[in-house]
Amino acid sequence: MPNPSSRQPAYAYLITALCFSIQALGIGTYIAFGVFFNPLMEAFGWSRAAISGASSTAFLSMGLFGMMVGRLNDRFGPRRLMSVAALLLGLGCLLMARVTTLWELYLFFGIIFGMGLSAIDVIALTTIARWFTHRRGFMTGIVKVGTGAGQFFIPLLAGALILLYGWRWAIAIIGIGVTLILLLMAQLLRRDPGASGLTSRPVTADRALTATDPGLSLSQVFRTVQLWTICMLNMFLVFCLMIIMLHIVPYARDVGIPHIQAAGILSTIGAVSMLGRFVCGLIIDRRGSKPVMSFCFFLLLVDLVWLQFAHQLWMLYLFGALYGLAHGGCFTAISPLVAEWFGIRFHGTLFGVVVFFGTLGGATGPLLAGYLFDISGNYALAFRIVTLVALFAWALLLTLRPMRISEHESF
Repeated sequence: MPNPSSRQPAYAYLITALCFSIQALGIGTYIAFGVFFNPLMEAFGWSRAAISGASSTAFLSMGLFGMMVGRLNDRFGPRRLMSVAALLLGLGCLLMARVTTLWELYLFFGIIFGMGLSAIDVIALTTIARWFTHRRGFMTGIVKVGTGAGQFFIPLLAGALILLYGWRWAIAIIGIGVTLILLLMAQLLRRDPGASGLTSRPVTADRALTATDPGLSLSQVFRTVQLWTICMLNMFLVFCLMIIMLHIVPYARDVGIPHIQAAGILSTIGAVSMLGRFVCGLIIDRRGSKPVMSFCFFLLLVDLVWLQFAHQLWMLYLFGALYGLAHGGCFTAISPLVAEWFGIRFHGTLFGVVVFFGTLGGATGPLLAGYLFDISGNYALAFRIVTLVALFAWALLLTLRPMRISEHESF
């Protein structure tokens, strides 16, 4: 009979594969909502702000319930929570396939689907943080490559299904498939190596290069300046990123790009972001999350300036490629950043709070961009605002200082 410790790495990498797939299916399905944007406008005549509001509601629901999921995951583990989330994601998609009024879209996609979405980031990234220490950045990068894979394949799948069967059948087929796969994978999830019966310690016992454990209680952590700086940083970051993810396809259609090629911009972002997530994960283990995120902000700002002049297909695909690198790197760095500053004892709870602030920005951004389009007829002002907010978020990141046990900073 094999020694339990010899089985440890194999199950750890199974956990990585499961978390990779959870990210791909959950986030990919959410991002594919941008492909349904134009069919919904054509079917019901709803404004861009109104449709954006449903996506924003889903994102806000993800953050609100994500805090609860993080706390429950710290206490009970991911298996049951992920099973419930899978059912909610599928139910939201199936109900959306029968939508006839705007309030139904907000309820079915915005709330029900959003509740299921709340578990995708928190469970996948917190589980990886608990299973790995020395290679936490690398393994987080691998898992976040799953997000890129989902962003690449599911929007393309959605576009093809819409052309073949119409938008209602397309969202129903995606919902059924995603639910069944996630339900099966949920049964294999374990909170940490100790919960799997292998060991009470993480797979790699060495600490991450930059990881710290400030030895603070949860209430003390909530009084630190660092936590709220990370929360605000994530809020402004996701404000910018989600505007692009939801509105880049409608923008491309506005400048004359055919539907399937416009959907391909999202897929380009997803494909290239896989490289960004993988490479940034490697660098995080060597240099830490803050330098990686700082470089990604620089790349994002350059790309947002380029977007102001991108009106042709090749220009938009180049934008998507550069944006994918920045997008992937930023999202990969957030979970390790929380672990580096505060350790992993309360990681689920703290990461849930950080994600919530991100969803506040992610919910506000697309709605604001849709409103500005409705009153101006173009995205020029929205894209300028995105650039300025990204610049401010970058400056906020640069103010983030390491934790000191002797410090008792609070507001």
